[in-house]
Amino acid sequence: MRRTRWIVLAALTVTIVVLFGVKLIYRPAEKSSPVIQTVTQTQIITLAQKLYQDKKAQGTDFKQGPCLSNQLAPDWVADIAHQPRLPIDDLPQNQCPAFRSGQAHHFVELDPNGNVIRIY
Repeated sequence: MRRTRWIVLAALTVTIVVLFGVKLIYRPAEKSSPVIQTVTQTQIITLAQKLYQDKKAQGTDFKQGPCLSNQLAPDWVADIAHQPRLPIDDLPQNQCPAFRSGQAHHFVELDPNGNVIRIY
């Protein structure tokens, strides 16, 4: 009888330890923000062109080459530039501050008509 109790107690202990370990390993992920965490170049282009269309509908003037977004996605900005580049494209007020300061490391550049110039 004593041996059976030890076996049952050992089995329960192992079960509890295993279940606790599984809970720690497979606990639900914390709720993430709706911002895209990992993006492909295709997704970035789609996001930038959607943003361009939204800004165009709001009457934004793209002739000066403004920054469209300092956070298109994590580590990404969207900028307007001319093809070929014009001196106005190099003015700090027409560039995305997040990229200039190093907060973002990637950009997608669209021309004033919303066409992709380059993605970096």
